[in-house]
Amino acid sequence: MISYKAIVTGASSGIGLATARRIHADGGTVALLATRAALLEEISADLGERAYAVPTDVSDPDQVAASIARCFELLGEVDLVVNAAGVDGPAHLADLGPEKWSRTIGVNLSGPFYVSRECALRMKAGSSIINIGSELSFMGMGLYVDYCASKAGLIGLTKAMSAELAERNIRVNAICPGPVDTPMMESEIQWFPNPEEVRKQAVDRVPLKRWASPEEIADAIVYLAGATFATGAAWSIDGGTTAI
Repeated sequence: MISYKAIVTGASSGIGLATARRIHADGGTVALLATRAALLEEISADLGERAYAVPTDVSDPDQVAASIARCFELLGEVDLVVNAAGVDGPAHLADLGPEKWSRTIGVNLSGPFYVSRECALRMKAGSSIINIGSELSFMGMGLYVDYCASKAGLIGLTKAMSAELAERNIRVNAICPGPVDTPMMESEIQWFPNPEEVRKQAVDRVPLKRWASPEEIADAIVYLAGATFATGAAWSIDGGTTAI
């Protein structure tokens, strides 16, 4: 078991929260980044010592620069970064305007770049950055044009940064989940006029016939963080959805 000094974005919910809890339970120290300041403070207080709330909108490069500097002050050093912040939501192409497009790209793609760059400038050899992609990093899906574009771009970002940072022995990888039982997934389902039918279809298309829990993805993240010969990888944890 490795006790990481970690930054986790999107730490107020879903995969980010499960990952922060797992790292903390393993004895690590974690800086929690998300936009919901009050909720972050509650989570930090619940975890107790070695957990710090650093409210941040990762799509804002100035906020990111200030927050990452603060994280290094609080933690002393950082040896793991998990870019789990993300936004999603179906939209017909006719309704996908510049505002929604920019927000999705800003959080899902620009955010990991801003955070990773600021951290990489400060991180020591042996450190690790893990980006949270998606099964939609590799496949297209109607109503998710902006999301697919952001998650496909994240794989390119992962591979390019891994190539540049390898000489410093800083590893950059991606975890690409399939459907995960999170509040964000539930809000997507509720967008449709027939949510129960959509939920059943979403389960049926997974070969393992279920969704993942956030904790299962957190387990994979911690495993990959300790895989010291892995860099530039995009690991599908999707119940087999991209295998068929």
